[in-house]
Amino acid sequence: MTPPWSGRPTASLFARLLTLIGITLVASQVIILTMIFVLPPPAPDFYRLSEVAQTFKGRAPTLIERRPLEMKIVAKAPAPTMEGRMVPDMRAELARELGVVESRVVFAAPSRLPVSDRRVFRIIRDRIARDGGAQEEHFLIAPFDVAVQRADGRWDMVHPTPRLGLDPWQLRIVLWLLLSAALLAPVAYIFARRLTHPFQLFAEAAEQLGRDPRGARLPVSLKGTAEINVAVSAFNEMQDRLRRYVEDRTAMVGAIAHDLRTPLTRLRFRIENVPEETRAKMAGDLDQMEEMISAALTFVRDASGPAERTPLELSSLLESVCDEMAETGSDTQVARGEKVIIEGDPVALRRLFTNLLENAVKFGGRARARVYRDAASAYVEIEDDGPGIPPEDAERVFEPFYRREPSRSRQTGGIGLGLAVVRSVARGHGGDVVMVNRPGGGLTSRVNLPL
Repeated sequence: MTPPWSGRPTASLFARLLTLIGITLVASQVIILTMIFVLPPPAPDFYRLSEVAQTFKGRAPTLIERRPLEMKIVAKAPAPTMEGRMVPDMRAELARELGVVESRVVFAAPSRLPVSDRRVFRIIRDRIARDGGAQEEHFLIAPFDVAVQRADGRWDMVHPTPRLGLDPWQLRIVLWLLLSAALLAPVAYIFARRLTHPFQLFAEAAEQLGRDPRGARLPVSLKGTAEINVAVSAFNEMQDRLRRYVEDRTAMVGAIAHDLRTPLTRLRFRIENVPEETRAKMAGDLDQMEEMISAALTFVRDASGPAERTPLELSSLLESVCDEMAETGSDTQVARGEKVIIEGDPVALRRLFTNLLENAVKFGGRARARVYRDAASAYVEIEDDGPGIPPEDAERVFEPFYRREPSRSRQTGGIGLGLAVVRSVARGHGGDVVMVNRPGGGLTSRVNLPL
């Protein structure tokens, strides 16, 4: 059976998640059972009664793997009093060792009852015997307080010092958990990578589709799940339909514009017999219609042609367009800025900048351009000193054949496709263009293009 991480798109998303959960549960159970059968049961800190007596005498013993004992003077006896069958014997033995009255000795367990697990007692007895002591010797399990009353009424109290870190058995458990996490991390990473990589490809494909519907299709096998491959097929079908829709609409507009030239030519012949005054007006209208048809055909040709994307530097491209316009007397300037390189169609971007600069010169008298960037996009701003545009027309000016000046005179404006071409080119590169009125007067055309 092929494992779900082998790269073949046979396992469903449900199967992969189920496999990951199963591996995690089995691994956790194996780790727990290993800890139970391999690691010895933890033994609490214990202290022989003779070690407690040495501490009262000022000769605290040197202890290995146990917290040291400390003695301090307190105002009253510790509580609650320790209960147990061996407590009276231990009190009598300690009183005899210290040479005090038995009633002046107190054993207290401040936080828990004595351990009663026989395995723990057996481990402690074995350790006492290994250290050279008698197995019958009395001992105390931490935490505890043992106090002896002084002559002035205060109490000498001995107890284990507070622990600052983890017990040895706790450290072993932590190490086991860290080791198990280190072993499972590569498996979890492989699963997560295999599950999320197709979604990343989907996001990139969706962004590319927004830039160019004619982009490459997603491969059917994304080394993903069965659900992913079904979604890939649907996505590719959607891309094909969008491409056909755009191409059909563009071809239809081109065919209409092309076919309109034939009746226009017949009209030119028929107006020859019209009186001179009327013929001049009709000829002007026919010239304007011919210009609109030519602009529409150019727009369709540019929109339907394949875009060749190459690395280009925006500032240099913008400077070359401004220099060409300056040679014909246009007042255009480009501010010096950082070099910004993008992947783009140089012919289409040159047309975009030319249209914006010509509009700025035509309606504002001059054009000032600059290029800058942020982390994700490059920006080109072109400013003019014109009257600006009303806010309600900020989007309408990008519609094909829309002109704010209703006379459509060639002396006061163009056909109305210049800004439509600008937005089409910008969005074809994955960016956009907006028109913003400046507070001090004038208009700013801002183009953003992804890096």
